[in-house]
Amino acid sequence: MLIDSHVHLDDRRYDTDRNDVLQRARDAGIEAMVTIGCDVATSQAAVALAQAHDTIFATIGVHPHESGEITESWYETFRALARQPKVVAYGEIGLDYHYDHSPREVQRQRFREQIQLARELRLPLVIHTREASEDTVTILREEGARDVGGVLHCFSGDARLAREALDLGLNLSFSGVLTFKNATTLREIAETIPLDRIMVETDCPYLTPVPHRGTRNEPAYVCHVAHRLAEIVGKGRESFESIAHATVRNTKRVFKIP
Repeated sequence: MLIDSHVHLDDRRYDTDRNDVLQRARDAGIEAMVTIGCDVATSQAAVALAQAHDTIFATIGVHPHESGEITESWYETFRALARQPKVVAYGEIGLDYHYDHSPREVQRQRFREQIQLARELRLPLVIHTREASEDTVTILREEGARDVGGVLHCFSGDARLAREALDLGLNLSFSGVLTFKNATTLREIAETIPLDRIMVETDCPYLTPVPHRGTRNEPAYVCHVAHRLAEIVGKGRESFESIAHATVRNTKRVFKIP
């Protein structure tokens, strides 16, 4: 059994076959999925999906792309959503200096505010960082992210970022990027991560792993990520099942999933 720790099941690309997608996940041995909020609307949709399906859990929060749109009323909405029992984390939040859809100073301020809210709500963090490692780590430290913990999702950073994330008590989650031909450095980093700090995800519908690249991603494909991770981490010394069980234990621990 596996848990896909980061999905976007509210995405419109699933509107015509969402139930089939969920069935394929069950058939593939995916025991749970965590669907992610990126603004108010997607957070509400994530919670609704979690309420409707036993195997789905939800997060709430605002992606850095949307951080320029935040108003104080959004935070009140998140406080209300956090009362729902299947809300397991706050995010995805963070910094994205690649696209800069929101001004960087706004991203940094909203990132700080949302860490503070996550601490108030006692929810672990789901963190997005792209080309912003130094500022991300600085803000996480200064805002006390260690108090709630969480995960650096879709990890694709360098060895320094991996070390700093681990020092902050965070887990690292690996996506389909791990299966890409040109991801040699990422695979080398994955080999160094303690087994009790690793999670797997699809980030679907994005980042479809080999052998399905070029098609829409879905939770069933997290098996390919886990198998590649087992090849890297296990090195023939540990079975795929032991690696898979470790990722499940880690995800349940971080998100307090029963």
